[in-house]
Amino acid sequence: MVVSIQRIRENAVIPTRGSQSAAGYDLSAAIDGEVSIKPDETVLIPTGLKIAIPEGYFGGIFARSGLATKEGLRPANCVGVIDADYRGELLVSLHNDSKVIRAVTPGERIAQLVILPFLAVSFSEQDELDGTVRGEAGFGSTGLD
Repeated sequence: MVVSIQRIRENAVIPTRGSQSAAGYDLSAAIDGEVSIKPDETVLIPTGLKIAIPEGYFGGIFARSGLATKEGLRPANCVGVIDADYRGELLVSLHNDSKVIRAVTPGERIAQLVILPFLAVSFSEQDELDGTVRGEAGFGSTGLD
């Protein structure tokens, strides 16, 4: 699949994968200088990119495991969703879960983009739903506490 992408900032980096089998494409910070993120603070970081995701797909913005584990920085909404009809700049809302100020530097890889298919559905309201063995048993009910 070929996905059209546009640089709208000179320092934007075209996303790349870390390995041949990697599902995610690294998104980098298109910033002019270091950006500090205080503990429990969220900051929008531009990527300098626009993307044309094909119809029937969406772009998921996920945390980079190393950045989240080592620095405590992750997308604020945990997984960002980029719809196929969105044509604005890709921004990553980074949240600092650590107890110290963290810095994001120009060109730093800040998140990963995964292009995924989805199913468009319609909803049919019913008075009752069909039964299952599990029923209404919720959180922790499957023994995976």
